[in-house]
Amino acid sequence: MRVCRAAAGRLAAVLATVVLTAGCGGGPSPGAWATSVCSAMTPWRAEIKKLTSSTDQQMTAQTSPAQAKENLVRLFDGAARASETARRQVEQAGIPEAAQGAEVSERFRTSLAQMRDAYSKARDSIDSLSTSQTTVFYDGVRDAVQTLNQEYEASVLDASDLNSEELRRAFAEVPECR
Repeated sequence: MRVCRAAAGRLAAVLATVVLTAGCGGGPSPGAWATSVCSAMTPWRAEIKKLTSSTDQQMTAQTSPAQAKENLVRLFDGAARASETARRQVEQAGIPEAAQGAEVSERFRTSLAQMRDAYSKARDSIDSLSTSQTTVFYDGVRDAVQTLNQEYEASVLDASDLNSEELRRAFAEVPECR
């Protein structure tokens, strides 16, 4: 009985050490983190590019205000969801083991959250517009898109000014980031 208790005690001590060690540091390397982040950003950029093209087409198409409203709300909702998916994936990538790693990770997540919110705001603004007066509707759409563009530009993260040489180098070297 004492042997079992002693073995159980040692096992508990080993497990506690493993748990504590796993909780301290141990984030991904700068290269692994950059790979994860760029892998998350690639489908997001494709979705935003598609959105931009579709929005431009929608703004010049000969559709009814009701149809334009439905299409734009759907497009902006998709962009908001894509931004949140990318933000979640960056969050899941963890904190890179690099100087300023936590700050850089937070900047990426914050930027994507701001973009998500900008798209959601544009979606909600357009969704609240009445389609009964064509000119008033399209003026409202232009205002919503203009606000979106301003908020989007303000939230863009410039990876060239990262405070971590290790991460800057990783973003320059990792194939997924090119």
